[in-house]
Amino acid sequence: QVQMVESGGGLVQPGGSLRLSCAASGRTFSDYAMGWFRQAPGKEREFVAVVNWLGISTNYADSVKGRFTVSRDNSKNTVYLQMSSLKPEDTAVYYCGVYRRANYVSDYVDQRAYDFWGQGTQVTVSS
Repeated sequence: QVQMVESGGGLVQPGGSLRLSCAASGRTFSDYAMGWFRQAPGKEREFVAVVNWLGISTNYADSVKGRFTVSRDNSKNTVYLQMSSLKPEDTAVYYCGVYRRANYVSDYVDQRAYDFWGQGTQVTVSS
């Protein structure tokens, strides 16, 4: 049974940092790109970041560019999201998903291009 488990969320002050992890079990996802999305209360789930299967190609939403870094460790079947300079508007539940190809194409911002979502981890940025 495939399972994706996000962790690392919590309460942080504006300007702070967090590192999210997404560990996969049940099968290996080293041949697939991986993405991070987030959903704030009352809003739709939105794209945050994507990393290709090798971990050498990445892309980010404009709202997080320069502050967030996505990476992966295929030996651990885990993808990470390092978040810095956090803002209150980053408050959301963060989810990871498995993209359907090794290298992402133009649909990487669309959650319908992903499978095997985790349960999410809450990130709250507040003073």
